Amino acid sequence: MLISGINKSAQTIVVDIPLTTTSGKTRVKQRNSIFDYGLPFASRSNPFNKENYIEWQIGYDAVVPNDVNKFDKEKFKNFCNITLKDKYFIDSKSNKKTLYELSEYLYYFSVWGIISKSDLQELHDSLEQITESDLLDKHQHCQIQRTKSTPTNINNIDFHTLKVKYPQLIYKFGKHEMIAEVTIKEKQKAVGVQPMLYFCFTITKLQTEKPLLGRCADENERAKFEFNGENIEIVLEMMKIFGMLSKPHRHDTLEIIKTILKDL
Repeated sequence: MLISGINKSAQTIVVDIPLTTTSGKTRVKQRNSIFDYGLPFASRSNPFNKENYIEWQIGYDAVVPNDVNKFDKEKFKNFCNITLKDKYFIDSKSNKKTLYELSEYLYYFSVWGIISKSDLQELHDSLEQITESDLLDKHQHCQIQRTKSTPTNINNIDFHTLKVKYPQLIYKFGKHEMIAEVTIKEKQKAVGVQPMLYFCFTITKLQTEKPLLGRCADENERAKFEFNGENIEIVLEMMKIFGMLSKPHRHDTLEIIKTILKDL
């Protein structure tokens, strides 16, 4: 999500969260507890309730466009609005990337002094020491499990049924009503698995002009979420989790930290 407000004196960062989208990086969902499966929620036709939460597939970088005419227009529009376009790193696939979303927030809180240089260095060193077998896409507790096939007749057709179990990791951010979810599934366009990180929090953490509970969302309504000194550890801990997902993620995370350290 693009940053909508930066307040250096108050040391806060505000991002806009869409409340009516049914696809994309953020969605309004519903569940009874953090251990339940979240269901899609139609916010335009159903009133918000205390079981609603935001699921945000948060990222940490953005591609630097080489050719404006051939580049995706929406991505280029987002790139133009990124606040740190001059802060580059080279990702695991040798692509030129700029700081965006989580790395943007990490940068600002670091140059403001809320996150110290030693905190970043400690994060860098701890990720560097993790063995490849302990990264989440290779870890023994994070493997996709498949049962043996069982003959099953359904509607006079003989099938072989089996079950596939996808691991999901949940991390609670201390006292905050916020969590990180890591889901591991097969890659859609390549061989192997792909860990995906989601930042989830209750809608009561959002700032709106009028209360959300008990009403439906207005057309194209957006709310604000604020990162500040009270929840700053979320940024640092999510970056650490990103660095644990896979070898490419760790490479990118280490390069991001190095990029930020250069300005401290």
